[in-house]
Amino acid sequence: MTSGKRVGLAVALWLVLISFLHATLNLGVFAPHKPAASAPFRVGFIPVTCHLTCPVTDFINRHLSGESGFEPIRFQAWPELKEAFISGYLPATFILAPLAMRMREDGVPIKIVYLGHRDGTAMVVHKDSQIYRIEDLRGKTIAVPNRFSNQKLLVVKALKDHGVPLDEVRIVEMAPPDMPAAIFSKAVDAVTSGEPYMGQAELDGYGRVLYQTKDVWPDFISCVLAVREDAIREHRETVQKLVDGIARSGKWLDQTMDHRMEAADFVGQYYYNQNPRLLRFVLSKPPDRVKYTNLALRKNDFLEIEALAKATGVLKGKVTFEDYADTSFVPAENSMEPYAWDYQK
Repeated sequence: MTSGKRVGLAVALWLVLISFLHATLNLGVFAPHKPAASAPFRVGFIPVTCHLTCPVTDFINRHLSGESGFEPIRFQAWPELKEAFISGYLPATFILAPLAMRMREDGVPIKIVYLGHRDGTAMVVHKDSQIYRIEDLRGKTIAVPNRFSNQKLLVVKALKDHGVPLDEVRIVEMAPPDMPAAIFSKAVDAVTSGEPYMGQAELDGYGRVLYQTKDVWPDFISCVLAVREDAIREHRETVQKLVDGIARSGKWLDQTMDHRMEAADFVGQYYYNQNPRLLRFVLSKPPDRVKYTNLALRKNDFLEIEALAKATGVLKGKVTFEDYADTSFVPAENSMEPYAWDYQK
């Protein structure tokens, strides 16, 4: 070997040694592996009353034990929440029932484990309109939150039950926060979404309720609690605690009107960034406008959603209840007591 080659080899070995020492001492590349701190168990929600048990569970647990067990993450729109779940940023989320079913159909590893509510939706028209019956919607424009929303399926069901062909109305998609202004300006003839946006139009005096969900589709389900399958495998105990907390929060909310008013105050202020006056109205006018008990997964409820979703093209018909639902976390109705806690301002 020539002297030049020997020098070159020595330089190369020296560079390898220096790189190894830098990686070990400064970057920790070759250091013994230390488990990373566990990521927070994030749960997505949107500031609607269908998702109320999410912040209520978080708030009560923090006041009872000093910690929640999960981190509620607020979103303002469904597309962003959906993408956060698909990416794995959210191991769990409250989400539209038909959307969760469609995501499963499209291959997303999602499982519905519990409900978020029952009822909690209204259709609102302008107070000066001549729409007093569902039949009066012929030729009108109706805004729904999303083509994968159960509110759209509710409109389809209501029209069908009252003999109004679907092609005699125009259905458009609109973000729920924009709906009160659309009714005020008469940009559309009717709006329907989860509360409190319908209640806002009513409370401010320019909206009139055409129907409450409980009058058209009793025990209506808009949103569900869904979890990623990898989260179920790796964090089963955390998922169970979350479901149990939702069940206990629901019973706490439905236990007394005082609890509902307390929730309106702390959720509006700390989680939803909404005027508690609006939440107080929606949670009490009438008291059964939205309910938070009887949240078990009932197969027949979802079969009804499936049938309407298939008829409207929301679902392709490739999944069954067993594909998108996991009932193993549902607690026995009598086993869950409401939280023993009162809000102190």
